[in-house]
Amino acid sequence: MIEKITQINDMVNSFAWGTFGLVLLLGTGLILSVITGFFQVSHVVHWVKRTFGIMNGEGRIINDAGALSQVRAFCTALCATIGTGNIAGVSTAICVGGPGAVFWMWVAAFFGMMVKYSENVLGIYYRRRNTEGAWSGGPMYYLRDGLGSKKHCKKIGSFLAFLFCLFTALASFGIGNMSQINKIVINFGETFLSGVDKGEFLGQSKINWIIGFILMIAVAVIILGGFRRLAAVSEKLIPFMCITYVMGCIVVIILNIGSIPAIFASIFKFAMGPEAVAGGASGTAVNLAFNTIKNGCKRGVFSNEAGLGSSVMVHSNTCAREPVKQGLWGIAEVFLDTMVICTMTAVVVLGSGDIDLSTGSIHEGTNDATLVAKAFGACLGKPGEWFVVAAITLFAFTTVMGWSYYGAKAVEYILGVKAAKLYRVVFILLIIFGAVMESNLAWDISDTFNGLMMIPNLIGVLSLAPLIIKLTKNYADRRIRGKEIEPMLSFDPDIQREAMRAIKKGVD
Repeated sequence: MIEKITQINDMVNSFAWGTFGLVLLLGTGLILSVITGFFQVSHVVHWVKRTFGIMNGEGRIINDAGALSQVRAFCTALCATIGTGNIAGVSTAICVGGPGAVFWMWVAAFFGMMVKYSENVLGIYYRRRNTEGAWSGGPMYYLRDGLGSKKHCKKIGSFLAFLFCLFTALASFGIGNMSQINKIVINFGETFLSGVDKGEFLGQSKINWIIGFILMIAVAVIILGGFRRLAAVSEKLIPFMCITYVMGCIVVIILNIGSIPAIFASIFKFAMGPEAVAGGASGTAVNLAFNTIKNGCKRGVFSNEAGLGSSVMVHSNTCAREPVKQGLWGIAEVFLDTMVICTMTAVVVLGSGDIDLSTGSIHEGTNDATLVAKAFGACLGKPGEWFVVAAITLFAFTTVMGWSYYGAKAVEYILGVKAAKLYRVVFILLIIFGAVMESNLAWDISDTFNGLMMIPNLIGVLSLAPLIIKLTKNYADRRIRGKEIEPMLSFDPDIQREAMRAIKKGVD
């Protein structure tokens, strides 16, 4: 049975993350960058000023009783975005695709900035309030009401919206829950309990059961307290863990400062695939190049989630009434996740001595799961390894919190608000199974569902590209060029009027 599931998963994964998936992902990012005039570069000062520049001021203001502040929505989205992909995912990309995979992570992130920007813009434009008065938004709504509003596209829009929610709910149990918990348990056990007699219960280590139970209680306390408690915890935890991890990376990088030129040279040198992976791989140069590109892009998306449409479900809860205003936070999210945190991890890994920077090959016996911890340990001793385990634990834990919300919103769309509450209970109970399961197949299946989420979402984004152009131009004309024109805020006339009244009162 397991072998059959693996074969089916490999086949579907090859489609989702093969040539079709990569062309769709990078092509969408390229198109969106071109039609917005490469907004991520041409207006870099503006988006930095309107995101990172207001984190301690305007960004914390709440002017809508049923919404989150811009900063709190940003931090809650980062909960799921910043995860084990920023540590283990980067080392895996390098071990499988060579140093050049880092270059393709950058490329995917560069175009991913405009993909996530567009997702957020559409999410705000097509959002609406649910039966409890809270905002609901996401790809399912712009697929149904955006793509579905086009001639002869009503059924296909609704069908793609359903598929997106189905794949999101299933992915939340894997990538957003059991896989993350499993990573915490494995790293904790290997680092702190190596050589300790752990005993057995139902064929699994008693320690794993205990850790799983503790994590289950911790997650339950947060997510059963409601979305606002989740957002409040995120707002405090995310800045702390990001700053702490980056500072730790900077310490290791400074200690290996002499290798920095060789590290960046190897990234660009092997961007089209090392001539010999692991000392002598077979296959053509084209296959090696595709392997490098595929793993770089895949791990980039796994880390920043640009193209999946997941984090827009959180961003849609912002009190910001302008679609583009929240779209800017999407650019900032990808920049912080990949350009800053993943790059830091990559430099640490490539400077570890376990990768031959002259050939791009990985030294025999190198384990991608422990590569980052070894790099820190080589410079800082045991405390360095403990630091990485603590970072992975925090990153994985916040990912679980964030994905619990994504899955709940997907279930809410399909089955209603009451079903979403039941989903949260099931989600919490599955945590204990994540602590005792075999991890490889779970990660592979999660990877597949990620790719399947991406396809309907990107179809929706591409189909609404003309609207993205209009919304971006409308915002730029008013906010950047100072023109007196009416804002485009919502597809719903009632929500548009409500937002306009608030803006006229100075509540923006």
